[in-house]
Amino acid sequence: MVDGTDTGEPPDWLTAAEIGMWQAFRNGSVYDLRSGDPMADDPHGGHPWSPERSVRARIVCMLLLDGPPALSGRVSSLKLSGLQITDVLDLAGGEILPYTELKHCRFEKELLIPEAKFTTLRLVNCSIPRVEAARLHTEGDLHLPRCRIHNGMRLTDAQIGTDLLLNQAVIYRDRRGKSIMGDGLSVGQDLQAELMESHGQLSLRGAKVGVSFSLRGSKLANPYGPRALNAPQMTVERTLYMTPASPGDPITSSGQTPARGTRVQRFECQGGLRLDDGRFGDAIDLAQARFTLENEQEVSLRRVQTPELRFLGEAPQRGKVVLSGAKVVNLIDKSTSWPGPGGLQMGGFTYENLVPQGSFPLSRRLSWVAAATAEYNPEPYEKLATVLRNGGEDADAREVLLAKQRRRRETLPLAAKLWGFAQDWTVAYGYRPGRAALWMAVLWAVSAVAFSRADHPAIKPGEHPNWNPALFSLDLLLPVIDLGQDSYWQLRGGWQWFAAILILLGWVLATTVAAGATRLLRRN
Repeated sequence: MVDGTDTGEPPDWLTAAEIGMWQAFRNGSVYDLRSGDPMADDPHGGHPWSPERSVRARIVCMLLLDGPPALSGRVSSLKLSGLQITDVLDLAGGEILPYTELKHCRFEKELLIPEAKFTTLRLVNCSIPRVEAARLHTEGDLHLPRCRIHNGMRLTDAQIGTDLLLNQAVIYRDRRGKSIMGDGLSVGQDLQAELMESHGQLSLRGAKVGVSFSLRGSKLANPYGPRALNAPQMTVERTLYMTPASPGDPITSSGQTPARGTRVQRFECQGGLRLDDGRFGDAIDLAQARFTLENEQEVSLRRVQTPELRFLGEAPQRGKVVLSGAKVVNLIDKSTSWPGPGGLQMGGFTYENLVPQGSFPLSRRLSWVAAATAEYNPEPYEKLATVLRNGGEDADAREVLLAKQRRRRETLPLAAKLWGFAQDWTVAYGYRPGRAALWMAVLWAVSAVAFSRADHPAIKPGEHPNWNPALFSLDLLLPVIDLGQDSYWQLRGGWQWFAAILILLGWVLATTVAAGATRLLRRN
């Protein structure tokens, strides 16, 4: 017991403010030293606070680590409002049992709680130079809503038993450019960082969130490095929200849509975002998200796995969106959300269903694939065609595969290009087989009319069938098949050349039909 007494009475050497805090601790009541003037009471303002509102950090530590017994029928707890804590509040490695809640307080120096153990710690609307909380352990919540942390916060390998709340917090970078260093952080339930401002890199490498991670309405900015959010190998059991929020109602449940007419604030990220190798149990929601990137920066979702990707934000004007190796069941997107050529990479990106929002014609979807393939790559075309075919859109699937052949043709040498053009003009690489029948009908009609005027002496007089220009032209057009006409008649002059051209065109049509049929059979 403090001072070796059992009475719980405060030592004589405490200040008046500290005696009041001591008695409130034993009583479990709130100790409030606010003046009632909002300007003077603002912990983030420049108005100085008098010594009568200050308590020493070591007295706070005495109460939390080895405080006096509670009054009869009370539960001791530290509940402060409107106080300034002088010196460094050092609870490193300590086990703090009393409930701790500080509101509207100022910390003169940093808060040190690495490897400390709390039941629940709530710091609400406080001004703190820095928070050192590596390997912190809480059985309940860690709350820091509306706090301003001026030199970053370290939560490396911290274990939060239930919720971590950072709603409306403003966190500035430390000397290494990190706003929050949360690598290896584990949160038992929700991580809510709604309407938060992060000035520096928010680092959450390998972090684990037991329910959902909400960045609704937050602004992440890091002009000092390549990434504003660096969270590879993150695991979120349910949904990652990077969606709008209402500033007037910051603690709403994650994922709720604000009422119509409510002023909302979008999620904004100024700098790169990295979620590589992440696992998200329900969805990644990017509705109305806005990304401001430099040319070399990325929205990187390499190899992420999630049942649903809601890619419904604004297309970044610079930088890249990278989905290489990602696995998604439902891709919900808008045509206006994707960057143009050179701004998208999705090699190995797999998805099972497309759920476009608004108008997303096939021509725009083909532009989406083309934007991801600066050099010809058949994989994105074949994946899109498979998804469309599985959804019953066979005609669209054929158009995608036709676009793939046309894109491939651009990479071929001249002779192969010419052959490709022939296949395209005649039967569209086999994906429009009806076009071959149309060409054949046109050639047959034209040649039949032409041969009706041609001089056609018999090769062997008296040993020939009746002259039939329609059957004669068809016999020339159809390779292999013999209709018993072309071998009995002899053409002279220009008609010989006309017949040769007709035979050649017949072979070209037959060959392209065969090539297209082979391609279709191979695909099926």
